[in-house]
Amino acid sequence: MDLGLKGKRAIVCASSKGLGRGCAEALAEAGVDLVLNARGADALEQTGAEIREKYGVDVTCVAADISTDEGREAVLKAAGEVDILVNNAGGPPPGLWSEWDREDFIAALDANMLAPIAMMKAVLPSMCDRGWGRVVNITSQSVKSPIAVLGLSNSARAGLTGYVAGTSRQVAPFGVTINNILPGIHATDRAVSLDQGVAAQQGISIEDAADQRAQTIPARRYGTSSEFGATCAFLCSHHAGFIVGQNILLDGGAVNSTL
Repeated sequence: MDLGLKGKRAIVCASSKGLGRGCAEALAEAGVDLVLNARGADALEQTGAEIREKYGVDVTCVAADISTDEGREAVLKAAGEVDILVNNAGGPPPGLWSEWDREDFIAALDANMLAPIAMMKAVLPSMCDRGWGRVVNITSQSVKSPIAVLGLSNSARAGLTGYVAGTSRQVAPFGVTINNILPGIHATDRAVSLDQGVAAQQGISIEDAADQRAQTIPARRYGTSSEFGATCAFLCSHHAGFIVGQNILLDGGAVNSTL
């Protein structure tokens, strides 16, 4: 399927590995030039070089913390005018409700709510002026079904979801869509970190912890970054212009819900 994206330009945040990289690769395969961002310069440059060589698209790498004003300024300056924005940031650490203080919530909000909102505010005006644009926010299945130990993530991402619900309807008349993808467990470093925590808590191997969690997913496996990226690329395509303000679960059926 031709996604109609050849020659478009995209910012993909937190894209040196994991789900962000999956999105970047899928967009590159569709002919999109990329501005990649992550905090770690070495991994980012390696990813950029691999995508550039494999897909033949233009790739600019900006090592910066997207949760800071300075980081966003650096990414936006390097990107210039873009057609696509993929917002992504690592989730806050797990914990217990009684352990979190105001500072913990502020950090979570900065990374998982306020930073993507700031990026949207920066790129939406020019998208609206040109009559076309796509924004995809990578959030979490916890928006639909809260995960107790991820209360910081639940809170921040739910706030972002509320913002998108209203804003997406306001920019849709200009040919701009905003949607959220809600990942369940995927085979990424984040999953490894969570599995390590379970393994340490229960005194089992990390492999057993992963298998134990996979059995709770109807698909009986973790998702892959490539299938996640393909969904992102479709939402960015010219075929998806009638999909507005939606929260799309990619969780292998883990969230047990009729709607």
